[in-house]
Amino acid sequence: MKRIIMAGLILVPAVAQAETLYVSNERGDSVSVIDAASGTVTATWPVGGRPRGITVSKDGKYLYLCASLDHAVQVIDRASGKVVAELPSGQDPEQFFLSRDGTTLFVANEDDAALTAIDLASRTVAFQVDVGGEPEGVAQSPDGQWVVVTSEEDNLVNWIDIKAKAMVAETPVDLRPRHVEFTADGKQLWVAAEVGGTVQIIDTASRQVAETLRFAIPGIPDHRILPCGISFTPDGKTAVIALGRADHVALVDVATRKVRVYVPVGKRVWHVAISADGTRAYAANGLSDNVSAIDLAKGAVTQTIAVGAAPWGIAAAP
Repeated sequence: MKRIIMAGLILVPAVAQAETLYVSNERGDSVSVIDAASGTVTATWPVGGRPRGITVSKDGKYLYLCASLDHAVQVIDRASGKVVAELPSGQDPEQFFLSRDGTTLFVANEDDAALTAIDLASRTVAFQVDVGGEPEGVAQSPDGQWVVVTSEEDNLVNWIDIKAKAMVAETPVDLRPRHVEFTADGKQLWVAAEVGGTVQIIDTASRQVAETLRFAIPGIPDHRILPCGISFTPDGKTAVIALGRADHVALVDVATRKVRVYVPVGKRVWHVAISADGTRAYAANGLSDNVSAIDLAKGAVTQTIAVGAAPWGIAAAP
């Protein structure tokens, strides 16, 4: 490491915190473990059938993984890579959201048209709520009051009051909503509508669509632009949006709603994760079996990392 000497002092440049990426390989029935600094796969863990949604526990000890064909959420020990428990998730779990306080996992059950809330301490179902057909995207509001679930079949966002354990409202959106994310202040809900080819921004106070974002990539026909995963940078200034079969990620300025740049990545990009320092994004490319590392300041891919078959979900953790 290069040292800088000033006025008799030795200044050592700060080293970026080590970060690990976890990628669910939908057709590989595995999780690829990537050292983000070097961009190398350090392990491949066998898991349940058709793994999709993936996230890290608040204490950092475990991964939670939707094993859709096994109708379970698997708990994986990060230190060993072993599945240590299976949670009763309901039928065909696809995506989920770990509650803000880390005590509950809210799971979308695609086959059951239901949301299942799992109490993580007891590893039991706390409650279930009926929602629209083919639920997928799930998010909890920053104030903890609401859980929202998309209905791909009915083209709705369902609003669930957590205290009441009941769905109390619906918001119509564009065709086949796949993913939802609240802004940090809770004032907006961003909804990726895959077949609609849009991202719609819902005003959470009125629960109405306030704005619709459309995408145009030179040389890419509109029918290939299929928005899916959305992640916000830690400062809340940039939305990183996976555009599916367009094989691009859009970097959108949150304040102006303008696309800053389209970044070409691998084939059929599903979901994205962002580094803790907000400088990099990572895209899981389902049809090219790789992950693209993106420098967000430059708006360019810096590395392509081969993983398992059909990477779908991705999570980053220290």
